[in-house]
Order: sequence, then structure tokens, then C-alpha cells
Amino acid sequence: MREIKILAIVVFFTAVTYWGVEPYAHSQMHPHVAPADFSFKEIEPLHVNGNVDNGKALVEANCITCHSIKKLGFEAPLSAEDSAASYGVVPPDLSHAGVIYDKNYLAGFLKDPVGATKLSHKFGDAKPYAMPSFSFLSEQEIADIVAYFGTIVSTKVSNKVVFEEACGRCHSMKYDALKAQTPSSFMKSYLGAEAPDLSMMIRSKKAEYLNTFINEPLKMVEGIAMPRVGLTEVSQNQVISYMESVGDRKKAERESLGLKLIGFMAIFTLIAYLWKVKIWKEVE
Repeated sequence: MREIKILAIVVFFTAVTYWGVEPYAHSQMHPHVAPADFSFKEIEPLHVNGNVDNGKALVEANCITCHSIKKLGFEAPLSAEDSAASYGVVPPDLSHAGVIYDKNYLAGFLKDPVGATKLSHKFGDAKPYAMPSFSFLSEQEIADIVAYFGTIVSTKVSNKVVFEEACGRCHSMKYDALKAQTPSSFMKSYLGAEAPDLSMMIRSKKAEYLNTFINEPLKMVEGIAMPRVGLTEVSQNQVISYMESVGDRKKAERESLGLKLIGFMAIFTLIAYLWKVKIWKEVE
């Protein structure tokens, strides 16, 4: 009877901590934010269908002056160092832009890069954003560009390539020998801080946090210079999967071992209980 009372007390205080104190502490340290939004609702969708041929001409006239499209054999006219010196950051390769980025986001980005990335607190007239606005183009022309990007590749893009094109301009992944395309000295001058290496970010922040953070960083960290990337849900999951494959290679093995350990503890508890019953019977 005495042991049951002790057990009841332990269970009571454990429950108070788990359902009372812990949720409150979590709400203070990690305030609730809206879940990741992959519809980009505040960006007005395109109302016209794009013409691929015209889009090709527009991309070649306007985009390859800064960007590479390696899948088509277009290399950026400037080296990484010269690009960083000119723009502050290395312009991304656009080979898979039509696959990894949301189409409405791409259109919104072409019209208003600062608005789409949600970086108005960092860039403006005094400090222009590296990507100029193409608001002088008609909606049809923007739809044409987006349509053309969607035809450059037809095969599924690997997790690593999605990471390189979406994140690799600023971030390194040293555990996979990936170095940020933009030299760190230019990064600090452009953004105000060096972008962190992401090799172990999956272990420190976890997938749930990263899912919201990548989609819209300002939800999680006020005033951060990280742009809203504009990935589709599939592409964002690929980025997180890649980060997991680099920073948490033993996850499957660890989870498997955890199940085995729980099973062992359950069996051990049963044996210990039966042994206790036997001993106390002899004592009594």
C-alpha cells in the first residue's frame, strides 16, 4: 500500500510537469506561429497561360546576363567573386527554377523581389536588393518566363541539387564538402552577418522548426536577413531530407535501437515485478 501511494505521488507530479509546466515553458520559448504556407496567398496568381517560346527569348535577353542555366550550357558571365563584388551575393543557377520554386512565387518575385522574399526591412532605396524588379514586363511576359523555366528540366531533381540551388549561394554544408558559392566576406557586408554552416542544423533545430523557418524565416526570427525562399512543399521536404542525410545519418539506426530498448525495458520491468512478488511472498 505504501508503494502504491509513493507511485501515485510520483505520477501526479510527473503529470503536473508534463501537462502543466512543460507546455507553458515551450509556449514561452517557442511561440506558436502559423504553419508553413505553400500557396503564397498574398501573391496575386497569374491569370494567363505562358508562351514557352516567348519566355525563352525573354530569359535569354534578361536573365543570363547575371545567372547561369547550366542545363542549357549558359554559364554566368562573371566569376563567383566578381558576382559577389557586383551584387553582394552570387546569383543562383536557374536550371531547375521552374521545378523547385512555386510558380506563383516566381511570378511575384519577378514583379517585386523584395516583397516576395519579405526583406523590406533590409533592402530599399538606400540599399537596393541584388535582383532588380521586372515590374516593367506585362503579366503575359512574366507568365511566359515562368512557363519557360518549367520546361528546362523534366526529370526529378536530387535532394542535393535542390539544396545547392536554393540554399548553396549563402550556406555551406561542410560535412558534405559543399562550400557556399558567395565568399563569406561579401556575405557579411551584404546581409550584415555570415550565413551559418547547415551541416548540423537538423540536429539543433529539428525538421518541424525548419519546415516553417525555410518557408518564412521572419515568423521564427524577427529582423533576420534570410529571405523567404519560395520553394514548393516537395522541394522544401527535399532540402530538409538532404540536411537530415548529412547531419543525422544515424537517424534510422537510432530509432530502431530506441524501439529495441523500449522492448527490453518492458521485459525487464515485468521480470523485476515477478521477482519482487516472489521475494515478498517468501518474506511474508
